[in-house]
Amino acid sequence: MHPLHARREPPVGSITRPGAQRSEGIMAASWPPDGLVGDSDVIEVRLGMFGPERYRCPASDVFRARGLRPRERAVWKPEMLNPFPNGPFMDAADKLEWPVNEPPPSAPRGGRRRPLHDGVQRWTEHALRMYQEAFPADPNLRLTPRPWVYRYHRPSSDGRGTVEYRITAWGRCLEHGDGRLRELRLPVNRLRKRSAAERAVAALVVAEGNFDPRLERIKVIQFALSDGRTDTIFDGTRDEALALYRAAGAPAVRALLDSQEYRPGTACTACTAAPVCPALPRAEGLLGLADLSRPRRSWSSTTGRGHQGCPARSYLRGLRIPADDTVERSAAVERGRAVHAFLAERHGRRPHKSCTPEIPVDWVPEGYRLPDEERQLGAELLRHHAEVCPLRTAEPRSEIQTEPRLVFDDTAADLLVLAEPDLLYRDAGSWVWRETKTSASDRTRRNILATYPQLALGVRIIGGGVLPRPQAGGRVELELLHPGGVDLRILDPSAPETQAAAESVLREQVSGWHAETLFEAVPGPECATCEVARWCSARQPQGDGAGASP
Repeated sequence: MHPLHARREPPVGSITRPGAQRSEGIMAASWPPDGLVGDSDVIEVRLGMFGPERYRCPASDVFRARGLRPRERAVWKPEMLNPFPNGPFMDAADKLEWPVNEPPPSAPRGGRRRPLHDGVQRWTEHALRMYQEAFPADPNLRLTPRPWVYRYHRPSSDGRGTVEYRITAWGRCLEHGDGRLRELRLPVNRLRKRSAAERAVAALVVAEGNFDPRLERIKVIQFALSDGRTDTIFDGTRDEALALYRAAGAPAVRALLDSQEYRPGTACTACTAAPVCPALPRAEGLLGLADLSRPRRSWSSTTGRGHQGCPARSYLRGLRIPADDTVERSAAVERGRAVHAFLAERHGRRPHKSCTPEIPVDWVPEGYRLPDEERQLGAELLRHHAEVCPLRTAEPRSEIQTEPRLVFDDTAADLLVLAEPDLLYRDAGSWVWRETKTSASDRTRRNILATYPQLALGVRIIGGGVLPRPQAGGRVELELLHPGGVDLRILDPSAPETQAAAESVLREQVSGWHAETLFEAVPGPECATCEVARWCSARQPQGDGAGASP
């Protein structure tokens, strides 16, 4: 046994150790929740569990690491198309780099072989080209036939046998022919900043996974499938990798396995513990659909609106395949986002104060770039907002939530419903849902529920009493900011006609999408402004530059 195995500290701590819990999210009242079984003697931690918090739930990570699952397993309802967009890239790269003398893998990286969406196929071809450009063939490096897995054994808490800890990293594992160099390549859609914990855990897997005493140097590189750029996040010796892990990795692993925090969100879609999760609100029939035959999915008003326009566009956006920034971040769209960011910051200040017409010249939040005309229009719209700022009527000490993430499990359709109102507050004890929209036109919108379907969802949520501590008298508000002023439209969720209109809008949005299996493209004039058109072979050409091949 290599001496480092004997002298180093254990990589993880007690799963049941109290403390070390985050202040965000919802803390557990009982742990683990009732209805889970399968506490395993193998605990598997994955590098992806330390990724961006927005897409993770600590409790779900713990359940997966410990092999916990509901006592009654749900019926598996697979999608017809392969739902893992980067799995096909890994399969294609394997064909290029697989060792000649090794048998090919028995299963694809993306799971069971299923048809690929046309857009995913084109994305895969592009990603493979970017990979080949970023990493020209090197005869001294070879792909390892087995991924590196770090293993550590320790006695179980009850004294009966041992517990095996495994730490893995999903990526391309290559090594020098003489065994002295290992290189882990982490595929991402676009480069992003990696935390110290991510760098440390990745370095440990390379340094100690499938232990090789010849190993001297370790490299961990993330590469962007969208443009081929690379970023070396660790380059050093085995000792340096272990030192980094002790400093930044081990504490992060302990905190992860000790966490009892629920963070409901997109992770609830694939979490096997969702049916018994105490932090996931149930809202049976919220979307007005009763059908449990389809695969479990997540739905938002953006999903529904996008599918009505073009199923392929909505599907590719749902997979987070990179979009064209020049389309997605046009000047008008960017101005709307900047206005929302400015208001969110103002409304989130403590103590709460209503907005005033005095807008600073440099009002544009950091990270947004606006041409002068959009900057001036944005300031004008913000001045109009002061007339109807919701903090003028909100209770001074009420629950004021800026852009809260609302998550509900619609158990009648096995759908995770996601919503993010611009503002949620209480007035006279009742919930008020506020949406703010900006426009460069003074044109009047007649059917606001059809134009802004998130209002229909707000009507269902407020009217259905599914928010905490509901009270009668809630309302849904639409604030329309335009050059000529501001219009404030009020919807009463308790009014039968409003309820019927909201149900009709949601039913129209959800039913077609829910039955969808292939998500085929509907080419037309909208292709010119589609942010994922480059991945679509059916797109309609729009003259010079439009629809260019990736």
